[in-house]
Amino acid sequence: MSYIEVNNLRKTFTVRKKREKGKLFREKEIVSALAGISFVVEKGELVGYIGPNGAGKSTTVKILSGILTPESGEAKVGGMIPWKDRKDYVKHIGVVFGQRSQLWWDVPIVDSYSLLKDIYRIPEKDYKSRMDELVEALQLEKLLRTPLRLLSLGQKMRAELCGSLLHRPDILFLDEPTIGLDAVSKLALRDFLKWENKEHGTTIMLTTHDMEDIAALCSRVMVLGHGQKLFDGHLKDLLERFDTVRTVTVKYNTDEPKLNLPEKVQVERSDGEIKITYSPSEIPTANMLALLQDAGTISEMTLESENIDHLIAAMYKEMDL
Repeated sequence: MSYIEVNNLRKTFTVRKKREKGKLFREKEIVSALAGISFVVEKGELVGYIGPNGAGKSTTVKILSGILTPESGEAKVGGMIPWKDRKDYVKHIGVVFGQRSQLWWDVPIVDSYSLLKDIYRIPEKDYKSRMDELVEALQLEKLLRTPLRLLSLGQKMRAELCGSLLHRPDILFLDEPTIGLDAVSKLALRDFLKWENKEHGTTIMLTTHDMEDIAALCSRVMVLGHGQKLFDGHLKDLLERFDTVRTVTVKYNTDEPKLNLPEKVQVERSDGEIKITYSPSEIPTANMLALLQDAGTISEMTLESENIDHLIAAMYKEMDL
């Protein structure tokens, strides 16, 4: 069942340039944030929404959460138009911006939750059961009496997620929620999002620059560029099509490792370090690592991770954008 329906959505912004010397007024420039995007998201999906800076990801999230109004086009979420039915609509959504907060800075986070309970008019019984569930899942028990300003970045993000989900929203919009988080906090956040999606069927739309977030959470990926939808499909198809080059750097305990690599693999040697460039579509990474291990005892190895910027650059090149 279609839950989010977006059709030919357009949004522009007016940007004032720095006033040039000798001119009385600053020049204006019209920037197209969204240039007619369309997509459908089914209820219960966990969708990755990716692209370079300025592609229109946050603009889309703000329109779908009712913060911005588009110039043209249509969008419905659960049968409601976000910017027109905002009062009723916000009861059904949760939003987390990685660099914004909905909790109060100087008060214990439990007091912020109590105020959100009143704002969303959550019955006391429902509030208590949901709080107990989220506090346990997000490991917030020891932090409830701590003001938001005293929490670490990872703790703040967990607290923000709890606040956004107290009223049991049908859909959760996440705009770069893992930005600045350490590895442990990212893993905990991903585990929770998978649990929330599976346990409650919450539809989740995630924007991020972290490819590991996408790989861990999303089977479907939409890629945005220049305000247009460039790709919509399975992550596996995206990687096979555009993740064409991977680099691994390795050092061995011996000066002459017995490398037995295919001819298409590029090998560069420098100061005892071997840099190998290959195509994952031709040689799966697991097979490449096995070949490197067979060559000798490895003392140090660095594998270049899948990178969204690399994928987007490859797409731009193919589409001549």
